[in-house]
Amino acid sequence: MKKFDTVIIGGGIGGLMSAYRLHKKDSSMKIAITEMGNELDKRVCPAGKNKTCVHCKICSITSGYAGAGAFSDGKFNLGTAYGGTLGEELGDDLANLYIDEVDKILNEYCTSGIPEVFESNDELRLKCIQNNLRLLDMNVKHLGTDNNFVTMQNLIEAIKASGTELYSFYDCEKVEKSGDSYILSYTNGEKLEAKNIIIATGRSGANFVSSFCKDFDVKMHSNQVDIGVRVEMKDIIWREFSSKIYEPKILYKTKTFEDRCRMFCFNQGGLVSAENNHGIITANGHSYAQKERKTDNCNFAILSSIRFTEPFDQPTEYVENISRLANMIGKDSVLVQRFGDLVRGRRTNEHRLAQNTVEPTLKATAGDISLVLPHRILTNIIETIYALDKVAPGTANDDTLLYGCESKYYSIRPEFMNKKFELVDNVYIIGDGSGICRGLSQSGAMGIYVADCITSAK
Repeated sequence: MKKFDTVIIGGGIGGLMSAYRLHKKDSSMKIAITEMGNELDKRVCPAGKNKTCVHCKICSITSGYAGAGAFSDGKFNLGTAYGGTLGEELGDDLANLYIDEVDKILNEYCTSGIPEVFESNDELRLKCIQNNLRLLDMNVKHLGTDNNFVTMQNLIEAIKASGTELYSFYDCEKVEKSGDSYILSYTNGEKLEAKNIIIATGRSGANFVSSFCKDFDVKMHSNQVDIGVRVEMKDIIWREFSSKIYEPKILYKTKTFEDRCRMFCFNQGGLVSAENNHGIITANGHSYAQKERKTDNCNFAILSSIRFTEPFDQPTEYVENISRLANMIGKDSVLVQRFGDLVRGRRTNEHRLAQNTVEPTLKATAGDISLVLPHRILTNIIETIYALDKVAPGTANDDTLLYGCESKYYSIRPEFMNKKFELVDNVYIIGDGSGICRGLSQSGAMGIYVADCITSAK
């Protein structure tokens, strides 16, 4: 059994930044990263040209080195206004300092040149305010899916060269205390020993985090869950926004229920994609930086936020069951519906979809998402689309496409021992799996911060 000073569970951006920083601060430290998925350059989605999910046991889109962000749009939020609550935990000044560190490291390994930064815009912010919308605006750096992939690959190669050991298809199932160290057991039968553990499993590792917390008597708190749709339309409709700030993130308080809905994860000239999350197929989106790879469409998520109260304590399962229902109706695929059909109370069929002016970029099953989403959530989404239409006319066109479901859940929020994000002695948690981060920048920043905590304690 191999012994390490630090084992990092998960090879997403948080785990990678932790490994990078640990070596920089202490080159003698013996470090390993274990990842349930494949190496980054071997992560290939077999869906093929028909763009249909084939239900791999381990999804190459969501799992593997560089994490779910490997095939994302490569957007890095240069601040704490959104993308998580790291600013609340550390204070904005310290959190921004670590976000700047992430930015510097990525610039070092981005071989395509320094990516474009889109700055905040007062004119667009005012336009939203005048229409009862709130634009969450801050500087955003856009790498693009293609450049993001290369940057992450360069970073991984540098981490390998530093002596850190990287293991693929290592799915950690249990951690046990052994004296002053821990024994990590993996589903492939392997075991590793470590003095320090950094849990960087991301959202897909929610079950592992839950099991660990139960085994070590760590209290857990429920966070909110978000569920809704991926929206696709002609790119020109949102060009005024995307040409100035690249990614509009907009909040809307619905009139019927006074619930919070948010528009985010905007992809200019993008593609809608399918993700396999433990057998549940959900919608997402991305776009490339290279102009020749862009489409005539844009896409973004509209999600309705739900915060459950006691005694209910299974928010993740609630969202997963709604997504399973969509897969059932869609015959193991994402559903797609024209907005005009939804508001008229009719199912979209292949004939109407073929005549649609917005050509779908994902092969999905034409259907009726009103048979899936609860009335309250569906009402919120429809209201939000009409509200967005006031600042970007054409959003509520009949031919706008809605893909269901898209979901984000941050249901497990462990109780930390201290400001180091320590769960128990020498076991730390970072990234989306901590319930704090919801984006690449803050996940990476949290990874660097925890690495500094570990090295400063030596």
